[in-house]
Amino acid sequence: MTIRRRACIAGAFEHPTRKAPDKTVAQLHAECARGALLDAGLTLQDVDGYFCAGDAPGLGPNSMADYLALTRLRHVDSTDTGGSAYLVHVAHAAEAIALGKCDVALVTLAGRPRSEGSSGVAPRFATPTTPDVPWEMPYGPVTVNMYALAAARHMHEFGTTAEQLAWIKVAASTHAQHNPHAMLREVVSVDEVLGSPMISDPLHKLDCCVVSDGGGALVVTRPEVARSLARPVVNVLGAGETVKGQLGGHVDLTWSGAALSGPRAFEEAGVSPADIQYASIYDSFTITVLIQLEDLGFCAKGEGGRFVADGNLIAGVGRLPFNTDGGGLCNNHPANRGGMTKVIEAVRQLRGEAHPAVQVRDCRLALAQGTGGLLGSRHGSATLIMERE
Repeated sequence: MTIRRRACIAGAFEHPTRKAPDKTVAQLHAECARGALLDAGLTLQDVDGYFCAGDAPGLGPNSMADYLALTRLRHVDSTDTGGSAYLVHVAHAAEAIALGKCDVALVTLAGRPRSEGSSGVAPRFATPTTPDVPWEMPYGPVTVNMYALAAARHMHEFGTTAEQLAWIKVAASTHAQHNPHAMLREVVSVDEVLGSPMISDPLHKLDCCVVSDGGGALVVTRPEVARSLARPVVNVLGAGETVKGQLGGHVDLTWSGAALSGPRAFEEAGVSPADIQYASIYDSFTITVLIQLEDLGFCAKGEGGRFVADGNLIAGVGRLPFNTDGGGLCNNHPANRGGMTKVIEAVRQLRGEAHPAVQVRDCRLALAQGTGGLLGSRHGSATLIMERE
């Protein structure tokens, strides 16, 4: 079975707040759900499928479905692959719709890491029964140094430079200046990225994503439902998902799970990387973007540094416009999970609703790529390819 054109994204909403000390996580989920349904022209009574991940409080869909008053549910899914979970949810919702398990699926994300003082420079929480803990925690891994490991190895293997990584931040900041909700709206230069404090060699402060509160939601429906609504129709064309771990000790930090999820999505969609007009690429750190671009086939392995340099990711300038909302590097990273907003901005581009300064002309084919976990150890990867009908 294929999900190609078997489901559509009919609603999308990104919460405008970046700091919410006065709201609960459940409240943020509810506000995002309401926004996405309003965008689609649907109501809570239309929803018969619900998808959430580990950011949802309580017992996942059990707690949230009750809180949201979703009384008609016949399909739920709480798959959690970190920041990539929401791309997985769109794919799983499309599968459920294709199988007749639901007609209108709601996907929500929300969190308050900024208000709660979360960062990537403190040890990650893990229970003593987590299999990796006895072997890895004694060495003090934290989020930023696990990505720095991947960056250092890529530099060693392929000659990638800090200047090339900096171009990714420059592109994100060039786009963020047009987003009134972005946390960092000031355009930065390569020199400013390199001059920012070193956080974990070779990653500087401006190589790292922001920490924000907020959230987002998506509504995925049967094509017949989407076509009955007063919104542009965005088809789900192809999807892929995987988990990359330690591979039985055959560790190679220079590639990500996108090398597996990407080809599967392209095959199902029946398109190639050269056909993609816009790409939302998970950008927890600049190195995350570079490695995924290679793995998705936008350039050869080891050529990512040259591919991203000189503004090649800037809308209206380069060959592949990326993260035109400013992405996690400049806009937001709600719940420390950036996959949801990657899909939302891709939907905006396909609808022609991105800011005019960054809107890709006649955008018909877009990709969203998500990563969840740590490039330096284990992570989930999900790829979505979407088209405007």
